Order: sequence, then C-alpha cells, then structure tokens
Amino acid sequence: MGNVNDRLKVTLCGIPLDNPVIPASGTFGYGREFAELYDIDILGTFSFKGTTRQARFGNPTPRIAECTAGMINAVGLQNPGVDAVIAEELPRMKTYFHKPVMANVSGFSVEDYAETCALLDREEQVGWLEVNVSCPNVHGGGMSFGTDPAAAAEVTRAVKKVAKKPVIVKLSPNVTDIVSIAKACEDAGADGISLINTLLGMRIDLKTKKPVVANTMGGLSGPAVFPVALRMVYQTARAVKIPVVGMGGVSSAEDVIEMMLAGASAVEVGAANLVDPFACKKIIENLPEAMDRYGIGTLSDIVGLA
Repeated sequence: MGNVNDRLKVTLCGIPLDNPVIPASGTFGYGREFAELYDIDILGTFSFKGTTRQARFGNPTPRIAECTAGMINAVGLQNPGVDAVIAEELPRMKTYFHKPVMANVSGFSVEDYAETCALLDREEQVGWLEVNVSCPNVHGGGMSFGTDPAAAAEVTRAVKKVAKKPVIVKLSPNVTDIVSIAKACEDAGADGISLINTLLGMRIDLKTKKPVVANTMGGLSGPAVFPVALRMVYQTARAVKIPVVGMGGVSSAEDVIEMMLAGASAVEVGAANLVDPFACKKIIENLPEAMDRYGIGTLSDIVGLA
C-alpha cells in the first residue's frame, strides 16, 4: 500500500481507513479515469457513481451551469444499472482499486432501494452501502424520500432488512430540519449518515432569457455550499450516536479538518474532483502539514471537538 501515515487513520462503521478522504459519488465515476492519473489506493475509499436498479440515460442537456464558487448539475443519475455495475464495473475495479469501496444507491421506490442494495451487498468489494434518499419518490408524488423523516426511515428499514454491510444514509440539505431526518434514519437502524447532498439552485441565461440547465433547476455544489454543509454536519453529529460522513464544498486539507472538528468521522470530496482530478491526492498529501500547523496529533482525536 506504500507509505501509510498512522496519524491519518480513521474508522468508518467499523471498517478501518488509511485516511478520511473519500471522493464523493458522481464525481469519480468508478475510479477508472482517475486510476490512470495516480494510484487511487492512496484514498481512504471512494463512493462510486449513483447506481439504480435499471439503467438510466439521465436528464436532457445542457446539464451543467457555472456559478460563483460552485456549479449546478442536473445529470439525472445516468448509470448502466446495477446488473451491469456488478457484471462489468466491479470486476474491472478489482484491477486498480484494492480496498473496500462505497456503493452509492438510488431508487424511485422503497422496493427499488431494497433490490439494488441486496444485490450490491453480496459483492465482496463493497464495504458500505451509501443510500441516497434525495431521489424523487415516484409513488409519493415526486417528493424526495429525504425530505420526510417517515419516508427516509422506511427506506432505511427496507435496506437494513436485506443488507449485512454497513448502511450509510445520504441526506438532502433541502429541508428545514436536518436533525429530525437524521434521527429517524438512526432509529430505523442506519449505521451512519452522510451529508450534504447538493442544494437546489438555478441560473438564467440573460441572452436567451431562459434557464441555463435543461431541467430548469439542479444541484449546487462547490465551495459556495461549504458553510451550509458544515453547519448541518455539526447539528447532525451532535444529535446522533452513529458516525457522520461530511461533504459539501470540501476542497482542501483545512476543509477536511474543519469538517472533522464539526463531527465528521470521514469526509467526502465532490466538485473539487471535477475542477482538479488530483484534488484528493493533494488533500491527503497536505493533511500532515496542516495538522502540524494546528497542533493536531491524530485525526481520529478531533472528531466533534468543536
């Protein structure tokens, strides 16, 4: 594994990580393109592309809009479907990533989530199931599962019934009270919580006088959302006893430390990977020096210290 710095080691739901840095789902694909640029075994782990029961083409284009200190995306969960991920992507991943990987799962009904998680749970490479409840509930009128505590709990219970691997529920920030949703997931058996997913935003093109993104609205990510993400991680970590994975605008070693002080046991890096494919590598390399600067011995000691 090369040179592993013990000061960076953390544990997530009982599984040890060499460091807390995890590329976030949707920004790292299945790791293949990044593995051509550097040895991705240096990562704590990564969360692969959001996977659904059936293949999905995604939303119409344009899907991306630029903003001050961030970007809006409306990709629409484009993916080959869980069967293709298991048949093709995971065997290929074995050749360039040699640690447990985080499987990110989306669904449009409770059954969808349960079926997809049951299949991925059997795969030896999968260490954790990251269940994205920010998807529209097709049976519930299109409201996201993650905006209603009862719906989020229902998905959590259904997945926990079929899964042996740790279940981390990924929450939407587009709510008034993040804590009630996190607690509902914890009560339903979640092993961890990850947050935040993107904030809902939009841009309008002044020339055409129409929304830039074909979908009208999309998810805002990037440094602009960091203070909101940090606040929600802080609130959630204080309210639940299970580990919290923090994400949202993280782009430096200092941001990782700040997220951990707020209560995150591990930290996902999203949009930064799209700006600089070496972002996670640089963050991991910069962590020891940043820790020295702020008098931090080991990262696991600072979780929730704020």
